Amino acid sequence: MVLVGILRNYPRYLPPDFTADFLVGRRGSFDGAYAWAFYAHLISGPLALLLGLLLIDSDFRRRFALWHRALGRVQGANVLLLLVPSGLWMAGYADGGIVARLGFALLAVATGLCVACGWRAAVARQIDNHRRWMQRCFVLLCSAVFLRLISAVATLTGASPDWLYPLLAWTTWVVPLLVNEVVMAARPDRPRPSS
Repeated sequence: MVLVGILRNYPRYLPPDFTADFLVGRRGSFDGAYAWAFYAHLISGPLALLLGLLLIDSDFRRRFALWHRALGRVQGANVLLLLVPSGLWMAGYADGGIVARLGFALLAVATGLCVACGWRAAVARQIDNHRRWMQRCFVLLCSAVFLRLISAVATLTGASPDWLYPLLAWTTWVVPLLVNEVVMAARPDRPRPSS
């Protein structure tokens, strides 16, 4: 639902409508490299979420192993070549000051590291390790969904203090990542049947 809501705003971004949610107050920084980063992020973000949903599905992995590998390569390239660099660039212009900018920049770096480590584990045929890294990556990708949900609730309730956005720049990815780590640590790795 949140992804649909995000995509529904896209017609307001081409050409840029500076009264649209995300573009309010960005007219001055929208020229040049920021515009390129924004549009790269606009394309690569939803694609990464959709591919991530498909790739973490265990039934899809089992039934369509070749598709899983091919789409995994697309996902890796999309995240490493488009999503992470555009996210890093846009982080430098984030609302909420240095705290929010640093939070979003570290989110981009962490996402890239998870994909790189997951890719490396897949190439080394360390499948359980690969799954753990890609699960972390998906949790980080979902931070955009958490951010939109919490921001929407805050806006609807009128509870949008100045400190909220910098806090969300961190909590929407650090908290879910910590929860994921606790769940992964509590769940023993099940031996997988050999193919």
